[in-house]
Amino acid sequence: MDAADETAKNMSVRPIVLLSMAGFCAMAVLRVSEPILPEVADEFGTTVGIASIMATAFALAYGVCQVFSGPFGDRYGKFLIITIALAASTIMVTATAWADSLTMLAWLRFATGAATAAVIPLSLAYIGDIVPYERRQHVLARYITGTILGLMFGQAAGGLIIELAGWRSVFLVMGGLYAVMTVLCFFELRSARVDRRRNQMPVRVKNVLAQYRSIVTRPHAKRVLLTVFLEGFFLYGGVAYLGAFLRHKFAIDYATIGLLLAGFGIGGLSYILASRPIIRILGESGMVSLGGVCALAGYLMMILLPDWQFAALGNFLLGFGFSMLHNTLQTNATQMAPDSRGSAVSLFAFSLFLGQASGVALLGPVVDGFGYTPAFIACGLGMLCLSLWFGRRLKSQPNEP
Repeated sequence: MDAADETAKNMSVRPIVLLSMAGFCAMAVLRVSEPILPEVADEFGTTVGIASIMATAFALAYGVCQVFSGPFGDRYGKFLIITIALAASTIMVTATAWADSLTMLAWLRFATGAATAAVIPLSLAYIGDIVPYERRQHVLARYITGTILGLMFGQAAGGLIIELAGWRSVFLVMGGLYAVMTVLCFFELRSARVDRRRNQMPVRVKNVLAQYRSIVTRPHAKRVLLTVFLEGFFLYGGVAYLGAFLRHKFAIDYATIGLLLAGFGIGGLSYILASRPIIRILGESGMVSLGGVCALAGYLMMILLPDWQFAALGNFLLGFGFSMLHNTLQTNATQMAPDSRGSAVSLFAFSLFLGQASGVALLGPVVDGFGYTPAFIACGLGMLCLSLWFGRRLKSQPNEP
């Protein structure tokens, strides 16, 4: 039994459960922008496309700050840095409820994205440290239960809270959840259950640049990073406008929109429940390819909706397809550079959220000028082409470090 196997055997699952709960908070505060976009636009007297700056700001900060959180996690311990990030996020999320202009809202969302940037990437890297590769995709599929539930909460509960108490109350609720997780992780950090591995390389600019240069020169790492960037652009970029699209087309209330958008999370949970046979039967290449087909089908269904009730099924397909593709990408990312796993996974997250920020920003003018249909068609076709390409690459050159 090698060191990784021994560590995985002896490690308590409680830290991973807490990391999954922390991922719930991080994903919820990210996705909460979707159901509140129309109300924010109305309050500040602007268009949905311009109001989407709040989503762009969060995603941009989240992505950029990965380049700092990864090396710090490798140097000082991943669980420690995650706990510090949760504490900072508690302050920023709560402060967002008092934004009195779109500019201030965008800056607070930017600060929140920066504060919470470490949570999910370093959690993935932590799991990569203690679970051998052949078991890792199954464990990661279970871990992302928390992130998917957070996604559903951010969309569905966000819409419900808006109806009951307005969009500002959403951030007060999220701030409370972050505070609870900060306390739980602080006490867990003091236990013997937490893996405390760290490297001795000082966090200096030249060392960080050398780490990242080493990662991006590896052929398979280049493919994974490019794929996750485009996934963020086509999938998250388009999904950010689904709530506004449903409000525009069917004039339904925000609570209903939130419930319909939760179909995305239900699709992800369905993948998790069926992940073991799916992974065994399809393999990485087949999962990636089928994920793109499902994403295209989901976007087309949204465009061709005969009635708003069918939006849940379209979102389900988007979530199911995304989870198959993204879980495979996450697993590959944890193996891009085992010697500096925190930095590698953080670079992966940087690429994802830079893609998302680019997608939201560039699709905004398309939505405002030409409508939702061209944007959704482009995103669906982009996801299909991307998944087929990466699936073929995995089949011919699987997981080359």
